[in-house]
Amino acid sequence: MKLKNTIKSIAIGSFDGIHIAHQRLIEQAEAIVIIERNGGYLTPGYKRSLYTSKICCFYHFDKIRSLTPQAFVAKLKEDFPKLEKIVVGYDFAFGKEKAGDAEHLNELFDGEVCIVKEVSCEGVSVHSRTIKNYLEEGNIKMANCLLGRAYRIDGEVVKGQGLGKKELVATLNLYVEDYQLPMEGVYATRSNINGRWLPSVSFLGHRVTTDGSFAVETHILDENVGEVQGQVWLEFVAYLRENKKFDGLDELKQQISEDIDQARRILDER
Repeated sequence: MKLKNTIKSIAIGSFDGIHIAHQRLIEQAEAIVIIERNGGYLTPGYKRSLYTSKICCFYHFDKIRSLTPQAFVAKLKEDFPKLEKIVVGYDFAFGKEKAGDAEHLNELFDGEVCIVKEVSCEGVSVHSRTIKNYLEEGNIKMANCLLGRAYRIDGEVVKGQGLGKKELVATLNLYVEDYQLPMEGVYATRSNINGRWLPSVSFLGHRVTTDGSFAVETHILDENVGEVQGQVWLEFVAYLRENKKFDGLDELKQQISEDIDQARRILDER
């Protein structure tokens, strides 16, 4: 696809998560060129555009992986005929078998190449893979620190077990695709329903006390939202506890009550 445009500056990368290091690149360019891969995203596909006002252009990795560094730069110049400036991170690699790096790009491109230095948060170098590792550990605090915002996922409301409303507390059950999910457990969250961000407590993991199935579900605090359909966003604020098995629904219900109280306290402080 040839992009006939007047864009003069681009930032290149995967931009998975649009974290604080990505923002350093983005702020120096008119548009961002996103190298799209497959699965396990912090921010899948077009949803990256929700976190930036810049134009987003996509190259799928499988379509460009065989290009030499020289051929990749030639493609950029063809797709962006007015290109004068390219912004990349210090660890940028490109071309077949990652044969090119940021310094190589500087040699191949006849315009300006801006190389952004390492960005850290609380002494930790900011990378998408590091954020994923923190999520897998349930370390929402550090994941959010590196992101520069609360981690978000979205899903479609689906029919659940029916136990919550009858025996426990009412929850919205979500079908979530493509995202890197945090560690199984219970979280203080905010849920966006019909454009409103509401305090909530959410569970994700296998329902080990009941049917063993995997679920992502959220309970809205202090408000009856009625029947909800369509898309719901979840924003992870804090990790509360691990997923564990209880001796019956009464014990589970008591724990849920404690989870709600703890989530309310945390969210009120925010």
